[in-house]
Amino acid sequence: MSKSNPFKGSQSSPEIIRLAVMMYVRFPLSLRNVEDLLHERGVDVSHETIRFW
Repeated sequence: MSKSNPFKGSQSSPEIIRLAVMMYVRFPLSLRNVEDLLHERGVDVSHETIRFW
């Protein structure tokens, strides 16, 4: 049985998605805080995209 890819259809790399989700879950950050932290690292995504992830 093959595993399904949870990142299928995403325009972002799996590493970026994992980082954003890890920051949101691990630390007491809002979605906008995660958006700002990623922006400082050169990743341009909206807080709505992070919410979707």
